[in-house]
Amino acid sequence: MSQEELPSTDIITLTRHVLADQFELGASATGDLTLLLTAIQTTSKFIATNVRKARLINLVGLAGETNVQGEEQKKLDVLSNDIMINSLRASGKTAVLVSEENEDAIIIESKYKGKYCVVFDPLDGSSNIDAGVNIGTIFGIYQIAPDSKGTIQDVLRPGSEMVAAGYTMYGSSANLVLTTGRGVNGYTLDAALGEFILTHPDIRIPPRGKIYSFNEGNSMYFHPPVISYLNSIKYPSNGKSPYSARYIGSMVADVHRTLLYGGIFGYPDDKKSKSGKLRLLYEAFPMAFLTEQAGGLATTGTKRILDIVPTNIHQRCSVFLGSKDDVLDLQKFYQEDASKQ
Repeated sequence: MSQEELPSTDIITLTRHVLADQFELGASATGDLTLLLTAIQTTSKFIATNVRKARLINLVGLAGETNVQGEEQKKLDVLSNDIMINSLRASGKTAVLVSEENEDAIIIESKYKGKYCVVFDPLDGSSNIDAGVNIGTIFGIYQIAPDSKGTIQDVLRPGSEMVAAGYTMYGSSANLVLTTGRGVNGYTLDAALGEFILTHPDIRIPPRGKIYSFNEGNSMYFHPPVISYLNSIKYPSNGKSPYSARYIGSMVADVHRTLLYGGIFGYPDDKKSKSGKLRLLYEAFPMAFLTEQAGGLATTGTKRILDIVPTNIHQRCSVFLGSKDDVLDLQKFYQEDASKQ
């Protein structure tokens, strides 16, 4: 009779893993980033708990306000935003905070001021919570300029200058996916331990996938290169099997699947949303950083997302990201369209 395999006793927590990375950096590491990520972990645990019991404690429903995007705020949106701001401020490691829910950047007062800026969407996809769809928190981290005391200019920088980015997805489990510029790792919250445990080390996106995630309900507004690309993967002329469509409507859930299994996620600008729908600082940049660190590509169709210099904190942009070969295929249609003009 085979003996039941015992669980591993070498448990790698998120904090332990990040500390190990910091030790490898040697004298240049101060531990401040580790402490900041600890604050984000705590926030994620708190939000995960409230997402699970949202219906029971009446957190589902509208709060009676709209955010800066003109979207009606859910009660859970407001709670998650408050939790995130309070935790990041209390960490003593932040100088500037930018949230999807706040019109203006939050400049941290001197007694709590640190050297990092955090941009975040506290609860992406919250309109889906009633349907039990996975939702999540997206964040990106910048370090302030050496001579800066922390101003809005410290976040109006290309995404390539971020020092860390990630998201926490809340569903049947809570999964935190993180990069500090040294690859991408995934952690799962062990509710009994109260810790995020390393479960997906060194995530690498396959060079090509078989799934596309686009909101085709907007296809009547899509520009020709996007329509042509989608037709090429839905009705391939080379005898290959067509791609499968998977679109949840939560960026965190759709990108998470793309990172693990490959394919392409797209939310393009179109005739209705001329600048795109997704926000550059706290949606496009963090997800593009993660995608590139996992070996994929992220583009607007015509340029690398991480090279864009933002002009305002709530700027929007077109987003395509995923497997390298799939994104390169899409870009060819943009190049062909440009050559005709």
